[in-house]
Amino acid sequence: MSGALTRYRVMAYVVGVLLLLLVFVHIPLRIVWDIHTPVAVLHGWMFMIYLITVLDLALRCKWNVFPRTVLVMLAGTIPFFSFYAEHKATGWAKEHMAAHPEKATVSSGESAPADN
Repeated sequence: MSGALTRYRVMAYVVGVLLLLLVFVHIPLRIVWDIHTPVAVLHGWMFMIYLITVLDLALRCKWNVFPRTVLVMLAGTIPFFSFYAEHKATGWAKEHMAAHPEKATVSSGESAPADN
């Protein structure tokens, strides 16, 4: 579970920074001086990976599809909101890990030890 949270947090920051670059650098350069940068394409690809990491975290934490999962997914489309959503989602995931410590320590490739 902590691996899924780490992957989500990294992608949330990457997508957030790329979105800020897109809105405040790429779009003005393109509109004012007709200079093209790869930021839009890069943000698009990273956003797809971000959606996968959100879905992975949501499934592991058993979040409701709506509103929590959908709103966290949409956070990558609104400047500055991905940073707020990352903060909230990390809190929710840590609460879930605290409530289910047996699931928090087991990685995706391992099975939980059997109680005898």
